[in-house]
Amino acid sequence: MTKVIGLTGGIGSGKTTVANYFEEMGVPVYIADDGAKRVMQSKNILEEVKSAFGGNVFDDEVLNRVKLAQVVFNDKEQLAKLNGIVHPAVKLDFEKWVKKHENYDYVIYEAAILFESGRYKDCDVIITVTAPEEVRIERVIKRDNTTRKQVLSRMKMQWNDEKRISKSNFVINNNNLKKAKEEVVEILKILKIKQKQS
Repeated sequence: MTKVIGLTGGIGSGKTTVANYFEEMGVPVYIADDGAKRVMQSKNILEEVKSAFGGNVFDDEVLNRVKLAQVVFNDKEQLAKLNGIVHPAVKLDFEKWVKKHENYDYVIYEAAILFESGRYKDCDVIITVTAPEEVRIERVIKRDNTTRKQVLSRMKMQWNDEKRISKSNFVINNNNLKKAKEEVVEILKILKIKQKQS
């Protein structure tokens, strides 16, 4: 049976880079954010979002992600409301995706809020990607063309590294790309050995 590797890390830690390394090694990768964007295009989900947040987050029947983000990012209750709509739909989407990849020993489920959403309970193995806080802040400012203040407020909404690491099987420090890649190779070796033993 296909085992699910949960891959997580705080904003700017470089999860996607690490996910790409796994893909290069032949492990299929499901990016939860992309799954969420996909499911949020479905009519049912859009209707639920509209009834929960009103028409203000839509422009001519088209969901305005920026407006929605402004509503939920600084309000835990609103964020929980949105997650309550999106997460179950992403879970179903992922389950369908896993069925298409059931001939693989492992698949990656990459999610920033793997723990916060409770999805870590569905994973067989958990990997946390870390990087120094300043490095992460710089990466996000560059990537999202945002401010330091906004990055810090998004960080506050997530678990800290210490908490994530305490519930993880492996930790990849993504400060040095070459070293991070070597760690991916090492983890896959360990998992293959464990699989043979089980």
